[in-house]
Amino acid sequence: MRRVIVVGLGIFGYNVVKELYENGVEVLAIDKKKEAVQAVRDFATKAIMADGTDKDLMDSIGIREDDMVIVSFGEDLAASTLITLHLKQMKVKDIIVKAPNEEHKVILEKVGATEVIIPEKEMANKIVKSIVSPNVLDYIPLSEDHMICEIATPKSFIGKTLGGLKVRSNYNIGIIAIRDTLTDHVEMVPPADFVFKDSDILVVIGKEEDIDKIK
Repeated sequence: MRRVIVVGLGIFGYNVVKELYENGVEVLAIDKKKEAVQAVRDFATKAIMADGTDKDLMDSIGIREDDMVIVSFGEDLAASTLITLHLKQMKVKDIIVKAPNEEHKVILEKVGATEVIIPEKEMANKIVKSIVSPNVLDYIPLSEDHMICEIATPKSFIGKTLGGLKVRSNYNIGIIAIRDTLTDHVEMVPPADFVFKDSDILVVIGKEEDIDKIK
């Protein structure tokens, strides 16, 4: 597994480092504030007090092209833009940057970010989705209108087979996995003779408007 470098140890950066480390990922944490570095020291492979916008200093740390770098500078667009530009010049292939809004996202993408995330917006979307579609348990947006999501099995599916329902042709979605909540068994790419139960959770892929038809 590749090494991950997290630059900026606010709430978001701290939690990313902690989660990565607890999942066995080699993670290097960087922040210019001593207290931030001390707070994350027990949850990182290595924690360094350094200014992430200092290109020479970042060079000396030994960031490699195949490293994944996550930049989390809050609303400091100047700092995020500068380090993204430096990382691009260092030929780092995967640069993920946290941004506060869409305007910052556009700028960061133009200077070389391979992915820009807006955590507040994404969390708001998930909360709204859970309110308006309570049977959507979780989802991952793939594009403007396509997603992968977990949904509770519709009552009309229970006791019927996947082939008999003709889900792909009738609903234009694909069921890529089914998880039984009672046994935790996961059926990957279920066969046509799979019979749906009320304890099943469906992992589906398709357009949001098509998924809505079976929710």
